[in-house]
Amino acid sequence: MQAADPKDRVVYWGTGRRKSSVARVRLVPGTGQIIVNGRPGEIHFNRLPNYIQSVKAPLETLGLENEYDIIVKAEGGGLTGQSDAVKLGVARALCQLAPENRQPLKTEGYLTRDPRAKERKKYGLHKARKAPQYSKR
Repeated sequence: MQAADPKDRVVYWGTGRRKSSVARVRLVPGTGQIIVNGRPGEIHFNRLPNYIQSVKAPLETLGLENEYDIIVKAEGGGLTGQSDAVKLGVARALCQLAPENRQPLKTEGYLTRDPRAKERKKYGLHKARKAPQYSKR
């Protein structure tokens, strides 16, 4: 989905999900900075290079790491889920930017939504699968 910014810049949207995290991502032409929930991405992701690298990976695949700013509203989950959700959202936004971006992103696996999520707890069990200890007598 494209929307016009107040400064007449084109904005590309993408939504990413992972575990219980949801990230609404906007790609805006800029200098390559990451803003998550109104804070710099380095601060939000606790300056952990794996998470920051994960978020920038789709842009680096296409050679656009310094062309667009990533503005994110992330909710739910932890840092791992949020960073993976942002990565998927960035990849989806890049597909809107140009249709030919889809093939390199698809081969790198950035457009695949990871379906793994926490399994629900069942009654009679301690956790999803952990049963009470068996007593023979």
